[in-house]
Amino acid sequence: MLIDSHVNLHAHQYDEDRDAVISRAREAGIALMVTICDKVSSFEAVHAIAMAHDDIWCTVGTHPHEAKENPDLTTQALLDLAARPRVVGIGETGLDFHYDFSPRDIQATVFRAHVAAARDSGLPLVVHTREADDLMAEILEEEHARGPFKILMHCYTSGADLARRAAALGAWFSVSGIATFKQAQDVRDIIADMPAERIIVETDCPYLAPVPMRGRRNEPAYLPHVLDKLAEVRGWTRADAEARTEDAFFALFDRIARP
Repeated sequence: MLIDSHVNLHAHQYDEDRDAVISRAREAGIALMVTICDKVSSFEAVHAIAMAHDDIWCTVGTHPHEAKENPDLTTQALLDLAARPRVVGIGETGLDFHYDFSPRDIQATVFRAHVAAARDSGLPLVVHTREADDLMAEILEEEHARGPFKILMHCYTSGADLARRAAALGAWFSVSGIATFKQAQDVRDIIADMPAERIIVETDCPYLAPVPMRGRRNEPAYLPHVLDKLAEVRGWTRADAEARTEDAFFALFDRIARP
């Protein structure tokens, strides 16, 4: 079973052909998708997509870029939305110190509200992190000591030390099209050391189209290119990579009944 663990189907890039994109994904063998909420104000649009399709689930959360939209976001507000049908994760949330589209202190505060929601709900926390390795590791370790929660380091491109510290907390990692990029050997080196039973795959579409589709708008239908690169890096067969990532996905997103 091919599963795209991170799509952004509500994105404006799909406004003209969203249904066709979903149909192409199915034709390419994508059996299940998780469409991601980038900010609470987008949740209704994200949730509507999940409610309209039996093979699509969703998350609720606010990306660090958008943290400034709702700096006083509460854990309870997230929990109320997470109680809706077909919501299976908290996020995408985290820290992004590359662009600083939201102030760093607000990013951290909003991130901690998401952590608490993941802990209280039992849903996995979908983490975005960029150029914030030290603080990210500190927050995850501090919060995990207060009570465990499931962690997904989505589209992982950060350093080896953060990967090691997150793995020690039992984190899962998702591999994206970046793994196929010519200049991404450092990412492939980290993928080679990720916990074998906690690796899943994603497109992060419409962004990060994999080689040989790089430069185009990304789609879930391009996921096989990511899976093939993961198999190559890990020395797995294609069938083994598919089975391993499927097992890891259902262990993480355990609110989704396995077909």
